[in-house]
Amino acid sequence: QVQLQESGPGLVKPSQTLSLTCTVSGDSITTTYYSWTWVRQPPGKGLEWMGLITYDGTTHYNPSLKSRTSISKDTSKKQFSLQLSSVTPEDTAGYYCARLINAGWVFDYWGQGTQVTVSS
Repeated sequence: QVQLQESGPGLVKPSQTLSLTCTVSGDSITTTYYSWTWVRQPPGKGLEWMGLITYDGTTHYNPSLKSRTSISKDTSKKQFSLQLSSVTPEDTAGYYCARLINAGWVFDYWGQGTQVTVSS
């Protein structure tokens, strides 16, 4: 079974960079069929797709977040990471990593999520 687990600080100060890591077990992050994604959900709001990284390291980002978002991977550790710069309180959300099936834009495995609060 594929498992994903988010980790990182739960509190980030405004203007700083939010950094989270997703650790994957049960699969390789170089598998060609999947992309590795970050999704967030602000309190009371719907899910917002942030971006993804493919098996070969290609990245794509939500245009509304592209200028502040960076996704990278460490294949040896089976990890991929999210950096969101210049954060504001509006970036407070539950953050999730998930595996995406490329062919159908289906998220088949999710991490349990981690709450990140942006506050001074």
